[in-house]
Amino acid sequence: MKLTKQQEFEVFKLVLDKFLWVGAIIILFGFFYLVQGNLTLGLPPLIAGSIVLILFIFLLGKHAARR
Repeated sequence: MKLTKQQEFEVFKLVLDKFLWVGAIIILFGFFYLVQGNLTLGLPPLIAGSIVLILFIFLLGKHAARR
């Protein structure tokens, strides 16, 4: 089954939405631990969330260049 450009874009939006939510939630956990005063538990989630959001930006840019 071949997807139309519109259907492909809708699936792409769903995937990117999940990346955005996951990255934001991971970063929020990191900030929560930092507010609690625990740097060793707060820093790794901040870094992991940042990596997820950088991957989000990379995928978004790659898709925009393809259009």
